[in-house]
This record gives sequence, structure tokens and C-alpha cells, in this order.
Amino acid sequence: MTTPRAALLALALLAAQPVAAAEPLTGQALFGDNCASCHMRTGVGVPGAFPALKASRLVNGDAKALSQTVLNGRGGMPAFNTALSDADMATLLTFIRASWGNKAAPVTPAQVAAARKAPYRPAAGAMQAH
Repeated sequence: MTTPRAALLALALLAAQPVAAAEPLTGQALFGDNCASCHMRTGVGVPGAFPALKASRLVNGDAKALSQTVLNGRGGMPAFNTALSDADMATLLTFIRASWGNKAAPVTPAQVAAARKAPYRPAAGAMQAH
């Protein structure tokens, strides 16, 4: 039988143990958690509802425009400005820009931070309504 004092000592010892840092999520995991239900795991989207990310001018174009679109949302797309950190957003966007035949440059956390601070001007015709 454990005494209350022994139980408290055991809890104190557990609390004093260092906590391992969580591994950062991969771009594929972030995409799966946040984007795949609409844009499909293959990046082809759903015609007339959710735009394709594969071969997309927005995805393969200016990193700031893409960052701002994902941060602020557009049409029926939710805004991810409070859901993802700059680092996670950069990881996610880099994954999208390098998947399904896309060959755009990686996105850095600094680029996302700059896009987050800049006034948002949706790119004309860059995405169909969701």
C-alpha cells in the first residue's frame, strides 16, 4: 500500500523529469491534418468546389500571395492565421510547392511572417470559390 507521502514523492520525481520536445510535424502531416479533406491527398481538389493544388499558378507562383491566401482564407476556405505558426505554415507550403509535380521554391518562416504582417490583397483569379 502506498502512503500519501510516497505518492507525493513519486509525483514530484515525475514532474522533475525533463519532457522530450515533440517532433515537428512534417509538411505531409500538416497537409493531411489541414488541407487534404478538401484538396485531396493527391492535390487534385474537387472540380467546382475545391481548387487543385497540383499545377496551380497560385501554388507555383509568388510565395507571399500563396502565404497570404492560406493565412487569410478565400471563398469558403478557412483562414489558418491562428491555427499554424510561421514555421508550420512554411513547412506546409513548402510541401505543397514540391508535391504532385510542383517545382516551386521552398517557403521560409521569415517569408510567412512577412506575409502575415503585410496587407492582404487576394490574387485575382488565383483560386476558384470553394
